Amino acid sequence: MTFRDLHRPGDPLLLPNAWDFGSAAYLAAAGFPAIGTTSLGVAAVHGKPDAAGATRAETIELAEAVSGLGVFVTVDIEGGFSDDPAEVSDLVAGLAALGVSGVNLEDGRPDGTLRPVELHQRIVEAAKGHGVFVNARTDTCWLRTGDTRERVAAYAHADGIFVPGLTGLDEIAEVAASTPLPLNVLYQPGGPTLQQLAAAGVARVSTGSLLYRAALRGALAEVLAVQGREAPPIPTYGEIAAVLPQPR
Repeated sequence: MTFRDLHRPGDPLLLPNAWDFGSAAYLAAAGFPAIGTTSLGVAAVHGKPDAAGATRAETIELAEAVSGLGVFVTVDIEGGFSDDPAEVSDLVAGLAALGVSGVNLEDGRPDGTLRPVELHQRIVEAAKGHGVFVNARTDTCWLRTGDTRERVAAYAHADGIFVPGLTGLDEIAEVAASTPLPLNVLYQPGGPTLQQLAAAGVARVSTGSLLYRAALRGALAEVLAVQGREAPPIPTYGEIAAVLPQPR
């Protein structure tokens, strides 16, 4: 069984995302065959902005720490921490040497724009050839800009395609049918169930920053309970990002 084999349309891989060694080890012990990392969680743990290319060293350190847990590990490397394909290639080669099974490469930028299609195509190509599963992520839905279908087609040379923010079942099914690549979507509480996503042809369902955000809510709930107070809902991505240092 390889990491690629776990991506089955109609029987999707549920991929929990960890933010440190403890969370990764706990998820591995629970029997999940593969875990991912979450860039928001890694950034927050180290007091750095997310999706700003600020956590390259921390991401590599976490990858090295969790690579011996006996499960497949796929690493969120944001946009590759560089716009230079050669530098991205070197990064992925280094992660492969640590035993990492996959990487996630996004085309969204901190300023809310998308990386030019041709450049991200070269970045994705540079990441290939190192024996890891390259999941090309497009942030068209996340950032509400660009053409999702165009981006999905443009990244067809990747190993998988990830469209966070894609939540409508009809649209998910249409995107899944439009590409030969296994489709990855982000699980959203209150959104389609795992069974519904499976029926729509999804091959991988990631939890993204949800588990980290839920852990923060759980910690707050415990301490507020001591005072007899109720905790607020799970914080949103934006609420966590807002308390982190801003990109310089």
